[in-house]
Amino acid sequence: HQAIAMLRAVAPSALRTPSLARAFRAGSAPRAIYDNITQTVGRTPVVKINRLAPAGVEVYAKCEFFNPLSSVKDRLALAIIEHAEATGALKPGQTVVEATSGNTGISIAMMCAQRGYPCVIVMAETFSVERRKVMRALGAKVVLTPAAERGSGMVKKAQELAAKHGWFLARQFENEANAAFHQNTTGPEVLLDFATRRLDYWVTGYGTGGTFAGAGAMIKKARPSVKIVLSEPENAALVASGTPQERQADGSPASTHSAWAPHPIQGWTPDFVPLNLQGGLDEKVHDMLVPVSGDEAIATARDLARKEGLFTGISGGATMAAALKVAKDAPAGSVLCAMLPDTAERYLSTPLFAEIEADMNADEVGISKSTPGFHLG
Repeated sequence: HQAIAMLRAVAPSALRTPSLARAFRAGSAPRAIYDNITQTVGRTPVVKINRLAPAGVEVYAKCEFFNPLSSVKDRLALAIIEHAEATGALKPGQTVVEATSGNTGISIAMMCAQRGYPCVIVMAETFSVERRKVMRALGAKVVLTPAAERGSGMVKKAQELAAKHGWFLARQFENEANAAFHQNTTGPEVLLDFATRRLDYWVTGYGTGGTFAGAGAMIKKARPSVKIVLSEPENAALVASGTPQERQADGSPASTHSAWAPHPIQGWTPDFVPLNLQGGLDEKVHDMLVPVSGDEAIATARDLARKEGLFTGISGGATMAAALKVAKDAPAGSVLCAMLPDTAERYLSTPLFAEIEADMNADEVGISKSTPGFHLG
């Protein structure tokens, strides 16, 4: 009860819409029966890392792949759709369009399917094929843009389509509902998870920057001693560069950021600094900035699967890699919590699974032959 009272004291007293105000219900128990799938978003578990953590510290993972469509972006999609409905920006039957690396598109497609909105997703051709198929399975149309145009190109294509057809543009990178929802759900969840425990570091990467700016701000406000750790790709260090992002009048990117380079951490760090991320940077939410290489991200995601049973994607591997770097040098007794944004199943066609064979290897053939029957030809 003391923890819940603390959260209510630090939560914003006046939120922009009723839908955001009701998003976090402190202390309410999860239900067994729900009216629709969107009510299952959030309240994701925190799991201790037992075999990968350095001695003398405790590392935990907040497993966002427990959301209904297996990623943290379910929170963002629910926030944007409910905010748009409440403000009248989204009309009944209106098509929703958005540019995405995949997870947001999947989550928005789920929300649109549940509510009956047509959905069009714009995605650069470089992102994994399985993401396209999941969105189409949810009823969305998927429009691909050339790889050479990068993330900023898919954003501009979505803007063109919205302007041409009168569609509702979700604008995940600029939409204020994004960070606000994380401030009122994800952040308070972390605080409740650790309400009776020590917490010294909270670690996240960024895609839109909503988790960092929203949840990070809430955690910092409620527990100022917690260090907020932001991570980004080593070879696409946009934040570390300090170079301002060129923007259009609506805050969307005008061009590719000069510090960006291609990297394998899908969902992390588009080729521009999102406006939501910039908001967190302007508020000086983070205390530390930790770079992670693509190889470190992939290796850590594989280790999480094989040594902890946590099946997370490359972005989850990257966030945990950053947490383990911090943990290595942290004072004895420190406690860290890292965000794992999504499931490894979104990465079956990516380098994460390049070493995973579909056919039996020599060891498996040997096991098969150790008994007399049922051998493949």
